[in-house]
Amino acid sequence: MKFMLYIADSDRNIKDYEVDIINDCLGFSLTKDYVVRFVEEHRISADAIFDTVLALLTVFINADIQNDAAQGSTSLLLLDFLDELGLEFITHDGQYDDRQTKAMATLMLRLKNYRAAYLRTWKKMKHARINPFAPPLPDNPEDRMETPAYVPPAPKKEEKKDDTPPSAPNDQLETVLDPDPEAAPAQPEEPEESLEDLLANLNGLVGLGKVKEDLNSLINLLKVHKLREERGLPQAQVSLHMVFSGNPGTGKTTVARLLSKIYMKLGVLSKGHLVEVDRSGLVSGYVGQTAMKTKKVVESAMGGLLFIDEAYALTANTGSNDFGMEAVNTLLKAMEDNRSDLVVIVAGYTDLMEAFLDSNPGLRSRFNKQILFEDYSAEELVGIFNGICSKSFFELTDEAKEIVTRFFEDRVARKEDLPGFANGRDARNFFEKTLTNQANRIATMVSVTDKDLVTITKEDVETVELY
Repeated sequence: MKFMLYIADSDRNIKDYEVDIINDCLGFSLTKDYVVRFVEEHRISADAIFDTVLALLTVFINADIQNDAAQGSTSLLLLDFLDELGLEFITHDGQYDDRQTKAMATLMLRLKNYRAAYLRTWKKMKHARINPFAPPLPDNPEDRMETPAYVPPAPKKEEKKDDTPPSAPNDQLETVLDPDPEAAPAQPEEPEESLEDLLANLNGLVGLGKVKEDLNSLINLLKVHKLREERGLPQAQVSLHMVFSGNPGTGKTTVARLLSKIYMKLGVLSKGHLVEVDRSGLVSGYVGQTAMKTKKVVESAMGGLLFIDEAYALTANTGSNDFGMEAVNTLLKAMEDNRSDLVVIVAGYTDLMEAFLDSNPGLRSRFNKQILFEDYSAEELVGIFNGICSKSFFELTDEAKEIVTRFFEDRVARKEDLPGFANGRDARNFFEKTLTNQANRIATMVSVTDKDLVTITKEDVETVELY
């Protein structure tokens, strides 16, 4: 469902026939107005749809491996099906929309590259006698810094039919976009990481020097706190709720995800998972629903870390029809009632987060630790780009390396004049466009070697543009 909505909305123009295709495929009777309104409230990004399809594709790939299907037949069938479904959206009216075509091509290229890299990694692990079913290396910068986290299913409760309005217009869509986690295919279990491994991952992130310094101090405090507790000594209460401030793409989500696991290893949290939401995940458009929606999110985050991105959006509007402040008040009460097994981190632009903290007297006292994520330097962005290439088994020629370095030096120097400057996301976007250029170059070659497939040349990077 997300896949169809993403392709349909990639040109920012939901068409009647696209709604018809969705209804035909899923047996719904949605109107165009409902779909348009839903898409506006739940805009699906390229990264979000990639992560959604990636989870399913990984299950298919592992099934192929376990069934000894050397060519990955079921995973290829899935990709072929998505290709056909996407083309139906793009060509149904007899015309090609450039934006839809580009969105579709980029997504499918990322998925196919992921599958190829996964199978290569599996073969290497198999020959090295390493567990071949462990998840592959991530292909996003900073250990997939924008990947939405898995949310463990909340404990089952008796159904209360009165909790849900009888005719909320997007009920059908939300059912498909947010399926029951217990009904999802089982994912391969990740090897358990030690505290030392997690700290090494944190300290190994590119840049973020002051962030790592501040967090290591906090972690040391918690270690001593734990020792005092084990020896029966009195101890002061330590607040772990924080504000992560800084521009987009500076690694806030990645750090939060690592922190949730570190807290679990230190005994601060019982589960150590991350639940990531923004305003749309907490606020509802109907009277009385926002508190319920926020409580449900908090419940899913119990034992872990709740990460609220762009938290300032909750208090940006103060009109009578805005329910953002209701979400804030519900959240504050939940934090007070669940001090022992819940950590909340709010994140966003530095100046806007200051306004957020000033909007409610209880916010600044609850979030009394602020961590500033500074923009990456050109050298750090080059390091992130090289890391993505390495994890995806690509090598750059010397000429290509020089062009990449000059590109990011120029981009950082002009970042104040570039509204699209996105820090680490720029490195990932540059990588994806490079892959497209490489694919176009290789497609013209008569004979292709293995080295050709893993080499990025001057031709692949010199025409890349970011906005």
